[in-house]
Amino acid sequence: MADTRRVLITGGASGIGRGIATAFAEGGAAIGLIGRHENRLAACAEGLDTHSVIYRVADVSDREQLRYAIDDIAEAFGGLDVLVNNAGMAHWVWVDTPLETAERLWDEVMATNLKGSFLACLAAIPHLARPGGRIINISSVVAFSGGHGGSIAYVASKAGLHGLTYALVRELSPLGITVNAVAPGFISDTEFNADFPAAARENVLAETPLGRAGYVADVVAAVSYLASPAASFVTGEILHVNGGRVFGR
Repeated sequence: MADTRRVLITGGASGIGRGIATAFAEGGAAIGLIGRHENRLAACAEGLDTHSVIYRVADVSDREQLRYAIDDIAEAFGGLDVLVNNAGMAHWVWVDTPLETAERLWDEVMATNLKGSFLACLAAIPHLARPGGRIINISSVVAFSGGHGGSIAYVASKAGLHGLTYALVRELSPLGITVNAVAPGFISDTEFNADFPAAARENVLAETPLGRAGYVADVVAAVSYLASPAASFVTGEILHVNGGRVFGR
């Protein structure tokens, strides 16, 4: 049976976002993509094997850009079934980073990772199916581990994303909309981690009981489950996809 769901993905043009879009498209879902780079969005959309794909250029930290993009996609699809907040970025911020620089980098990371997810949720909620709507936030294992130094802003933004997830559960459960997050470990096959320092990569693998890095497909599988009817009674969950690096919390 063809997948009739309408799926909106922020940061959907590359890496994990593109993997998620590809998986839903293969089932026949209608795909909406939001990102900052039109050429990447166009390339991703062209490669998706589905009957309906729309992309809109928007900065998730810009309220009006994002609201217009989400409203436009939702109107074209006649509503939304799944929102995946995947847009994210990172800057190195250390305890000895000059304060002015640290503040600027902090604000940039928070604007995309936390504020952007918050805005996307609030803009998408009026369009989500009720019951049956799904919100899935892409977090990170570092929200639990603290990272390996230099990750102050990134770690805080992802931990905040968990708080956003929990708060939305309280608001949206009466409407039959579930809200969950996926917290990946080190995912090797993404542009995001392409320049990850070799020494840090070795440290991460040494801390991973399964002894390997993760792949985009691992995250896609978790998102697919949380978006499925099989997960209709799962909400407020932070699903670890990290090879055992963090568990039990």
